[in-house]
Amino acid sequence: MKEDQKTKKKSESFNRRLIVDIYNYSKTMKKPSLFLIILVISLPLISAVEWELSIPTTTVGNLRVREGSPFKIAIFADLHFGEDTWTDWGPRQDVNSVNVMSAVLHAETPDFVVYLGDVVTANNIAIQNASLFWDKAISPTRARGIPWATLFGNHDDASFLWPLDWFSSSGIPPVRCPAASDDNGCAFRGTTRVELIQEEIKSSNALSYSMIGPKELWPSVSNYVLLVESSDHSKPPVAILYFLDSGGGSYPEVISNAQVEWFKTMSNTLNPDLRIPELIFWHIPSKAYKKVAPRLWITKPCVGSINKEKVAAQEAENGMMKVLENRSSVKAVFVGHNHGLDWCCPYKDKLWLCFARHTGYGGYGNWPRGSRILEISEMPFRIKTWIRMEDGSVHSEVNLTYD
Repeated sequence: MKEDQKTKKKSESFNRRLIVDIYNYSKTMKKPSLFLIILVISLPLISAVEWELSIPTTTVGNLRVREGSPFKIAIFADLHFGEDTWTDWGPRQDVNSVNVMSAVLHAETPDFVVYLGDVVTANNIAIQNASLFWDKAISPTRARGIPWATLFGNHDDASFLWPLDWFSSSGIPPVRCPAASDDNGCAFRGTTRVELIQEEIKSSNALSYSMIGPKELWPSVSNYVLLVESSDHSKPPVAILYFLDSGGGSYPEVISNAQVEWFKTMSNTLNPDLRIPELIFWHIPSKAYKKVAPRLWITKPCVGSINKEKVAAQEAENGMMKVLENRSSVKAVFVGHNHGLDWCCPYKDKLWLCFARHTGYGGYGNWPRGSRILEISEMPFRIKTWIRMEDGSVHSEVNLTYD
């Protein structure tokens, strides 16, 4: 038994070194996707030493900084497309949300867009294919040829809830379904996370960087990594972006122990010496956000403009924040979920915990809409963030890297 365990550990160590060596070798080449190509070719070798690879080839993708330019990311949070689809009000809110995204994209011209969860309000969508509304939410970004990535919030695959006003005095609900492009009509089944992301990728014109994460983490689906490569092909990545599914909808609002272990494996493999800055994205804030939240007004060291509600945190903390605390390479975590919060606060003097800005006209709250912007500069290295509003104004700029 002990010999088997030793053999397994040796195999595991060999394969992790193999992945790192393959990645490092690919850095000397001029094709950003070479790491994945070589990894796929090498899978038989990895399988030959009988170690189940815990980093699927569908979990790492590449972006690249343009020479002489910073890499800019726009975050669209809590769009809530498809809300009250059976009314005149609902579709108008979707149009308003498109206008917000269009204004931000025009003003900032980002290199990349992150859809930070609650892209749709699935519990309001009375048809089986919620991806019809998901596609509308993506449309301003896709139309401009800007690549993007998505992750899931608590509303994206929620089950349809019958509105009370559908029920007549006789107790028989009238059938009032929005027109659908297929024959499913009033299906009410909802659309699963996997179905949503599959449809997105299929219709993306190769612009979507979203991925279906490791199956062993399901029902948590949007778990993957993107490398922001240097404009100099011989240099290591400028930053690593981690996307995690924080649950909600079809299962509890939580980042599981399995996801924590997956993150540890990924980060220790891709960034073992902690030299590459790391940024983390998920939808529902962890309990750590409650610890740093401003009491009343937003004062330094926190930076922001609205603090209008209490932090609605995940149901449990399974060790993710402890892992992030111990990685000096992690610079910030970005979440949505709370529409009335847009602040960034330092956590234990190690990293920043930031809310995005409520972008969509769906969902609760009437606070002005906008988008959190990230800017990664390569030389000298800096990560800055600010908020761009629908009306064009800019506020709450903060440097996320310490000198």
